[in-house]
Amino acid sequence: MINNQIVSLNNDEQIQVNLVERNPNLNILSLQRTGKKSPNDLVELAQQIQNADLHVRNTASAKLTVIAEQIHFLQQQATRILEEAAMSKELHHGAACNFKKVPGKIYHLYERKSGQRYFSMLSPDEWGDGLQDVYLDSYRLEFDQSWTPVDKLKDGEMYKRWATQLLDKKKINLLAIQGKNDD
Repeated sequence: MINNQIVSLNNDEQIQVNLVERNPNLNILSLQRTGKKSPNDLVELAQQIQNADLHVRNTASAKLTVIAEQIHFLQQQATRILEEAAMSKELHHGAACNFKKVPGKIYHLYERKSGQRYFSMLSPDEWGDGLQDVYLDSYRLEFDQSWTPVDKLKDGEMYKRWATQLLDKKKINLLAIQGKNDD
């Protein structure tokens, strides 16, 4: 026979307390005493169940919050990747070029008065006073054929140095993502 008790707590919440069934086959001195419970015992059991419910809910909520933050971060990464891919595609298709582009080299993007955009190997400084077109930006062609704006190269180089340091060290400190050497 299942022994369930409903207990009302001070906050008008009712908790079901499941008690262990009696086993009449055991050799116990007093079956009556082992089966007796005071109202305070039931209230304590109900409060313990209520407390466990609260902890389980808070733990699940915290874990779900972490997952939601990770989803948001991954969505931001996906958006950034799509934007970078669209920019690279636009630079490959939309910018005129009269030379073979070599990965690892930096190229400078200009726009003529006609609206034509083109890549040049010459920087604005190298043009000097002879520059008649509008300088837009400088990019490095990566080995995967994507383009990286020159102003973002510093960040990328920092992460590459960090990865190289991790590979070179016997002791790995994954939290040491810094631009300087922390030996």
